[in-house]
Amino acid sequence: SLQDKNALHLYSVNGKYLGSETLKEEVSDLCVTGEYIVMGSLQGFLSIRDLYSLNLSISPLAMRLPIHCISVTKEYSHILVGLEDGKLIIVGVGKPAEV
Repeated sequence: SLQDKNALHLYSVNGKYLGSETLKEEVSDLCVTGEYIVMGSLQGFLSIRDLYSLNLSISPLAMRLPIHCISVTKEYSHILVGLEDGKLIIVGVGKPAEV
């Protein structure tokens, strides 16, 4: 965060700069899972981005409260979202028939 501007920067394992994406929200937690970055923000949005291009994979989901923590199940079937008020939101991943 620099002067109210937030960005996500991507580097290779060798330290080569690969790209960046300016963010509108302040990231509170993130989880790298397979080929995706799952991010939660203090503004209450859950975002899923492609790991290599940093583009949004889906539109951000509004949780209406600040997100404090994010976790993904080992089967990649659900995202667990901890909110400021202590609630745990479970988001199914995949097509509606699979969830």
